[in-house]
Amino acid sequence: MKVIDYIKQSDRPIFSFEILPPLKGNSIYKVYEIIDKLTEFDPKFINITSHHSESVYRLQPDGLHRKVSVRRRPGTVAVAAAIKYKYGIIPVPHIICKGFSKEETEYALLDLNFLGIDNLFVVRGDSKPDDPDWSDAGTYNIHASDLQKQINDFNDGRGLDDMHIEGIETRFSYGMACYPEKHEEAPNIDSDIYNLKRKVDSGADYLITQMFFDNQKYFDFVERCRREGIMVPIIPGIKPITRKAQLSVLPKVFRADLPEQLASRLRKAADDNEVRRIGIEWGISQCQDLIDHGAPGIHFYTVHAADSVREIARSIYR
Repeated sequence: MKVIDYIKQSDRPIFSFEILPPLKGNSIYKVYEIIDKLTEFDPKFINITSHHSESVYRLQPDGLHRKVSVRRRPGTVAVAAAIKYKYGIIPVPHIICKGFSKEETEYALLDLNFLGIDNLFVVRGDSKPDDPDWSDAGTYNIHASDLQKQINDFNDGRGLDDMHIEGIETRFSYGMACYPEKHEEAPNIDSDIYNLKRKVDSGADYLITQMFFDNQKYFDFVERCRREGIMVPIIPGIKPITRKAQLSVLPKVFRADLPEQLASRLRKAADDNEVRRIGIEWGISQCQDLIDHGAPGIHFYTVHAADSVREIARSIYR
């Protein structure tokens, strides 16, 4: 079954969440521990993020440091398969541009097709100042829309180098990301929504937002999308705040504003235990308001926040 089918057929807002694959060398049971905390809320799908290689400097025998690329979180396809066969929950692996060649992407699609995993989340991937040069459009997909085209071609049985792909009984269905507060590289919100509509027109079945903390930004964004003819479900992405350091980190990394009502409470918090309680309270209020106003579901970002997500879900998904 496809994610979009669950969204359309559910008689209540769906519950879903996102996890990170384990760090290289760590056990899959660290992932299972997170999932086990949240299965009571009947998640309809679980997103598995994918991270591109990172540049590090390694000491060489000659005493010099050499810049090399390493991938710290391998195994997105394998984690998706493990989730499917252990829990019977739809796994949604992220397929990204950054750090993956078109050929590597094709092999991932082939593997997923063999495994019967036919839901994807298609994103460009984060850029970092020390990224390797991935600007060769012949080798890499530069934009999410380029990656989308490769997946659409695969669905139609066309691979790279005009290869014919047989045995695609079920086409990949996929969601894509959207940004209520504008993508950091978009010159303005009009341009951002224009490009978003192109992605939807080209086949994105639903959208999941970047995290936000002010619901009015989500409501305004959805209304604007509808005016521009973007009619697919737009699922709000929610991240519970768990540490005081996030007061500055989240706006810097994710370009998400924190309302002053929330920020002032976090500044006054005595320690991270109090911050966590504030984050849970804010998350419950935020999620209930979203559901009351017709959100098709809530998608939770669980990194360092699985316990908080559980507390919020217990109040919302009774």
